[in-house]
Amino acid sequence: MYRALALKAILNDVSFGDEDALLKLAQDSRIQLEPAATGNRVLLDGQDVTQRIRETDVTEAASRVSVHPKVREWMVAQQQEMGAGAGVIMEGRDIGTKVFPNADVKIFLDADPVIREQRRLRQLDLRGAAADMSAAELRMRDQRDRTRAASPLVAAPDALRLDSTTMSEDEVLERAEELIRKKLES
Repeated sequence: MYRALALKAILNDVSFGDEDALLKLAQDSRIQLEPAATGNRVLLDGQDVTQRIRETDVTEAASRVSVHPKVREWMVAQQQEMGAGAGVIMEGRDIGTKVFPNADVKIFLDADPVIREQRRLRQLDLRGAAADMSAAELRMRDQRDRTRAASPLVAAPDALRLDSTTMSEDEVLERAEELIRKKLES
């Protein structure tokens, strides 16, 4: 959702530092997450932006947009509304601490920073100078997210930690399912 708002800010030339303008932009936007076999589709004002929001400029912008308390408050309300009344699986940097602090199961997925950088570069298919820049941007984003005043990136005290450093995607999914089963059985 933050990525969708960041994309809209880019498209509308709204400053990432202007909290009030970003909040108004969010309130005037329709951000929808639609389940699909390959993962959620993200619609922004009715247009599929699923691929576009994963591009480097939007990723960087999302981290800058998400630091604003008013924007976060609005987004949290939207996310809580999505999860109201039914079981939901959500991922995000403050889902277990701010959005759904009373969730039945919380998993804090982490990996060695170097491995995370390598995975991200493979996702983006970047090499050379572009890879160096993207790795530095990822480190800055993580630092910004971990130190922001509003909803910093931290594990919830009752979150199950899952270190994916040495795991494939399939192994991570298998382990997450195992953790969920065990937690719900207890």
